[in-house]
Formats: sequence, C-alpha cells, structure tokens
Amino acid sequence: MSLPVFLSPSVTGVPVGTSIVLDGDEGRHAATVMRIRVGEQIALTDGAGSSATCTVTEAGKARLAVRVDTVRYADRPLPSVTVVQAIPKGDRGELAVEMLTEIDVDRIVPWAASRSVAVWRGERAAKSLARWRATALAASKQARRSWLPEVTEQASTDDVVALLREADLAVVLHESARVPLAALPLEGVERVVVVVGPEGGLTDEELAAFSAAGGEVVRLGSSVLRTSTAGVVAASALLARTIRWS
Repeated sequence: MSLPVFLSPSVTGVPVGTSIVLDGDEGRHAATVMRIRVGEQIALTDGAGSSATCTVTEAGKARLAVRVDTVRYADRPLPSVTVVQAIPKGDRGELAVEMLTEIDVDRIVPWAASRSVAVWRGERAAKSLARWRATALAASKQARRSWLPEVTEQASTDDVVALLREADLAVVLHESARVPLAALPLEGVERVVVVVGPEGGLTDEELAAFSAAGGEVVRLGSSVLRTSTAGVVAASALLARTIRWS
C-alpha cells in the first residue's frame, strides 16, 4: 500500500535522521483528518524533485513530528509537456487539471479563448485559479509526483502564441485537421506545448496566429472529444512515445 503524501519544503536537501515538523494545512490534514499516529510512516515531498519516507515520532492536534528514514531526488523529466487549456464551463476545468496532473503534465495554462463559454474576471478569476491550483496539488499527492505541475496565471491568445514560438513541438488540436497527432516526430524534442480549444472551437484568427507561430494543427482521431478530455488524450498519446512512459 502506498504511503500518504504531504507537501513540505523542509525535505529539500535534508539528510537521513533529521527531525521535521509538519504543520499548517498539511499538518492539520495529516493529524486531524487522516488521524495519522506515532509509529506510522508517511511520504513528504517539496514538489521540486525531493521526497522522503518518514516515521511519525509525535502526533499533535494539527501537527506531526517525523524522522526522515530515506531521501530520494528525481530530476525533472524530459520532454516537458505544457497543456494550454481553454477555460471550460462548470467544473470541467478542475476535471481537466486533475487528469492532466495525474498523467504527469508539467505545466497547465488556463487560456481565455475567444469562444470560451466561461469567463474569468476580477474575484472570479482569482477564485477559479485557486481551485485549479488546489486541484493540481491534491492530484499530485494522489499520483505520488515528485514534481508539482505549474498552473500559470490566465493567458491571453498573445501569451499562447509566445509559448508556441518557444516550443520544440507545438501542437494545436482541431477536429478538421488532416494530419494525425501520431504523425508528428518526437526525436530530439525537449519542450512540447499542446493547445486545447474551447467548447465553441477555435476561431480562424486563433488558428492563423497559432500556425504562424509554428503550431502544427492536428487531429486525435475520428471522434470529437470534449475540451476537458482532449488535452489528456493528446498528452498521453505523446508521453507514451517518450522515455517518460517507457
């Protein structure tokens, strides 16, 4: 059975045998919600490659004291995968973030597409972004990730164009494209960006801008997927062809 995972910056560079206190929200969840007790083991990660197996030595009302038993560091894997997710309606955004995190995507970019049904502005934007980030954190712990995904600030179309220009492989999903995703070469690629359009589809202007920035307009198959699942399928199809999933 896998150990419960909690986020703690204290494990960065920590030697075996060190005592660490897990408090704050993570400590409260461990001690109060999960009721972890003395003698049990947990896993801690800093979300930046370092993780440790620890034994609980003290259990308080909202904190745990632990002893570090083993330490491991994982390099950031390549190729890095960024998914630009057009903001969907309802809770489908959190669903997309959860699944993208579980399959090990490195960066998730909420995008205000022209035809996005949902609009993030003002207080709603802050709350929505906070929910996406909280979802990514919870999914990272469930998936036992050593590296947490970055969930960026809301991006404009110009921001997405800039991301595509920086990528070694820039992919734009579109149901009418003639080129299948599987036809794109991955040899030597270190930075992948996948753009997922909104429920209403990409506009001609967006397609033109993305193509001019080096985006390869491709299709996944004969089925038209929801915006909340298309990015997961595309990223999975690409990762399955890399050493990350070998």
